[in-house]
Amino acid sequence: MLQTVVVPLLPRVEVFELGVACEVFGFDRSDDGLPTYDFTLVRGTPQPVTTRFGYTIDVPYDLDLLDSADLIIVPAGGTTVASTRDPSDVGDDGCDLEPLFAKLRAAVARGARVASMCTGAFTLAAAGLLDGRPCTTHWKHAARLAEMYPAARVDPDVLYVDDGAVLTSAGTAAGIDLCLHIVRTEQGADVANTIARRMVVPPHRDGGQAQYVAMPLPACKSDTLAPLLDWMTENLDRELPVAALAEKAHMSARTFARRFSAETGTTPARWLRDQRVHAAQQLLENTDLPVDVIADRVGFGTAAVLRQHFLRVRHTTPQAYRRTFRAAPVPVF
Repeated sequence: MLQTVVVPLLPRVEVFELGVACEVFGFDRSDDGLPTYDFTLVRGTPQPVTTRFGYTIDVPYDLDLLDSADLIIVPAGGTTVASTRDPSDVGDDGCDLEPLFAKLRAAVARGARVASMCTGAFTLAAAGLLDGRPCTTHWKHAARLAEMYPAARVDPDVLYVDDGAVLTSAGTAAGIDLCLHIVRTEQGADVANTIARRMVVPPHRDGGQAQYVAMPLPACKSDTLAPLLDWMTENLDRELPVAALAEKAHMSARTFARRFSAETGTTPARWLRDQRVHAAQQLLENTDLPVDVIADRVGFGTAAVLRQHFLRVRHTTPQAYRRTFRAAPVPVF
């Protein structure tokens, strides 16, 4: 059970990624009936914790708190770590990083999970935790990570990678996807969805069992079509041709298709298929309905059609997905 979350901070930490960890795991949402976490920031080195923008964060706790953490999150930025593994190595500002590396390795060895956001992957790589593992980082730094740590299997095209005990995310907002994924796998879709709604972000952009996402589901960038999108989501089992949708939106089919693409980043047909997969995912997680019934209920008609589109979006089959996410008992809070 995920209870204790600790975030070690290095000098010049990036405040956005740090803020993501604080927002997902440090915010008290008990008024929504959600679990609360024992969330703590600690100093990654004896040096004062400064941000990339120059101000200092008062962090009174040290690395010993990592010993009891269920989850350790290494945010982006921080000291640029050396490319070798000699314990005498220090970061480019004189920080001795070996105590942090040792704590991270010990955490994985005892069964805790260690995650990085963006360039935090360099810290995990320097600790030896990415050797032989699939991983990712911001696309801009992926080639450098692969060059510095050739044993790491760097994939620059995904939002995040879950390799069990070690998780990595791509740049900036991908840290949100990773954190919500962790909540979802540890505590279920309902908890992750509620947090996502509170944060006003899409709740599901993960890769299902494969843990990879090549392209996030687009969200509406404008309120213009929001009522129609809500109606479509509530009526996925219907036939929803573009002509009928355009008429409901009081537009010509051509104007509607152009407006839809501008606001969602995709076509009406693609958006509808993705939402049907999302709805199927919820039913697979939360019900025991047969797959063919789920396929009909979300508008795919047959289990074969559902399987085709589920593979495209989630990179796994509906049955395999259900086995993964229905295997753990529903948590009680």
